[in-house]
Amino acid sequence: MEVAVYYFPQYHPDPRNDAWHGKDWTEWELVKHATSRFEGHYQPLTPEWGYFDESDPAWTAREIDLAADHGVTTFLYDWYWWEDGPFLQTALEKGFLAAPNRNRMKFAIMWANHNWANIHPAPYSMKWENWAQGKVSSRTFDEITDHVINRYFSQPNHLMIEGEPFFSIYELQTFIDGLGGMDETKRALAEFRRKTMRAGFPGLHLNAVAWQANPAIALELGVASIHSYCWAHHVNMGDYGFPLSNYAKNAIRASQVWDELAAKFPMPYCPNVSMGWDSSPRTVQSDRFENRGYPFTPIYDGNTPTAFEEALKRAREWLSRPERRLKMLTINAWNEWTEGSFLLPEKRYRDGYLRAIRNVFADSGNAEG
Repeated sequence: MEVAVYYFPQYHPDPRNDAWHGKDWTEWELVKHATSRFEGHYQPLTPEWGYFDESDPAWTAREIDLAADHGVTTFLYDWYWWEDGPFLQTALEKGFLAAPNRNRMKFAIMWANHNWANIHPAPYSMKWENWAQGKVSSRTFDEITDHVINRYFSQPNHLMIEGEPFFSIYELQTFIDGLGGMDETKRALAEFRRKTMRAGFPGLHLNAVAWQANPAIALELGVASIHSYCWAHHVNMGDYGFPLSNYAKNAIRASQVWDELAAKFPMPYCPNVSMGWDSSPRTVQSDRFENRGYPFTPIYDGNTPTAFEEALKRAREWLSRPERRLKMLTINAWNEWTEGSFLLPEKRYRDGYLRAIRNVFADSGNAEG
């Protein structure tokens, strides 16, 4: 069974962040300066490994061993490329791909083709700029696919589904809008597939994230599978409390959504389990914390390793049914520290969330050691 964990690579220096926030700024700054906003709010987080540079292959090697030893099979990197070029790719290209033990883990990318907003941190007014646009032209998408095929698909530990390299798109409609409509999108994807096959693969496994995907359009574009990034895309957390939202109730509702999405989409749907949610570090810490929409959103309460393990068991049982054609789970997330979703060890539960994964998936042959 494929256990794929989303990896958010915002914890290493990048030239764009240097221009936006100052030299060598990373999102560790928001982690460090987060505060408890109300009674019972668990902030700030304290990463047990400290504030490391994920583009350093020595650090990535530690992450790979930790993940592989606990049943994680794949890192799904949030990957950015806008009209004027890439962003945050160094964690993958200089960190993961240069790690001496990289073959212990598979990897793939989820092209995070959304607008990049100035929300680091976001003000109470909910007014901010978009510093980068998610839409790209056909010319830029051609550059993207050349890079992906030559730099990633060629790697021996790239995630393959029935021999086809996996490529995920976060916002399918944004992709279509940028290219100018369905006809141009179909042409661009046909060329992507042709180039992939010319590189020696039988085809392309195109994945779309469910939250902006229309079933009929996904089918017309040849999308092979559907994933979800997090429960928050499909479950109204406010239904289960604010500022603290009951994790167990969110988990039950999320498992119902799996059935709904599996029935809705004509291609395989793969469930998601979210370890937690707390986007308050992405808000101005001196502002009032009220339910105003992202990132002023409810915070999961009761998301202990035990509760997380129960959600994982539910996902495994769901995937074990005979009708599930693609046995793959996504987990949010390896290191979304400022959204409160992380598997890396933290002071309160240390490696408890990783042990939960190993407990559930060890007999699937995923965990080593």
